[in-house]
Amino acid sequence: MFKFVAQRLLQTLVVLFLVGTITFFMVVNAPGSPFDAERNMPPEIRANLMAYYGLDQPQHVQYWRFLTRLVLSGDFGPSYKYNNRTVTELIAESLPVSAELGLYAVLIAVGIGVSAGLIASLRPNSVTDYAPMSLAMMGISIPLFVSGPILLLVFGIWLQWFNVSGWNSPADKVLPAVTLGMYYAAYFARLTRGGMLEILSQDFVRTARAKGASELRVVFRHALRGGILPSVAYLGPALAGIISGSFVVETTFQVPGLGRYFVNAAFNRDYTMIMGTTILFATLISVFNLLVDLVLVWLNPRLKFES
Repeated sequence: MFKFVAQRLLQTLVVLFLVGTITFFMVVNAPGSPFDAERNMPPEIRANLMAYYGLDQPQHVQYWRFLTRLVLSGDFGPSYKYNNRTVTELIAESLPVSAELGLYAVLIAVGIGVSAGLIASLRPNSVTDYAPMSLAMMGISIPLFVSGPILLLVFGIWLQWFNVSGWNSPADKVLPAVTLGMYYAAYFARLTRGGMLEILSQDFVRTARAKGASELRVVFRHALRGGILPSVAYLGPALAGIISGSFVVETTFQVPGLGRYFVNAAFNRDYTMIMGTTILFATLISVFNLLVDLVLVWLNPRLKFES
């Protein structure tokens, strides 16, 4: 396992280097500059700002300065949009909000999705199968930028059960978490149903039932560990999707998380903020995928730690 983890960490470093390099040259070659929004800025002041931040230097010099600063001190540099604030400060301020939203979304997705898939697999081709799977298909078909405003309109404006923006009280957190979690709960439901149906048809399950084991013991003691393997394997991509999906949800519900900074940075050409959030998200996704692979080997002894 140690060798496997070490190899994956080395691969992660290579991936982060490539992601950071490609992202840097993409953003600096995009049309415009961080100060184009200031329409009335005199050319002399604009030139002084470009020189102050080093944006008047060749691209390879800018890249080398960014890379050395990041490697030696872990600093992404100052934000070009938020005066007197560094990217590291903004990330430290907003990351806990995004992490909390992601945690709620994962709990909703896994809890509801696995439960629905498990119930559907116990009585295939019945009402308890068709009903949750139909809802799951609807959840997969409706994207976040559609379901979010619909939930906001119905439960926030019409019924006024929950708040439509902010992140201060529990009423603020329900709609964003449900919007983000229910979309991936649909995938977990279908994957759990398929995995459980395959396991429940195996010979060792028939043997357990023939020995007189109760249905609850058959499901939870013998079948569940193998039946949820497809859902566990999907957990890595789901976490990556939840991270990227938080951009839409945080913007829709005005959640002060990291996704909002990323979207604003793209509009404002805030190069350092784009780099910081991109590298951070790539790191989180790589770590999540590594943890999921470790859990898969623990659940399925037939798997081995291989590159």
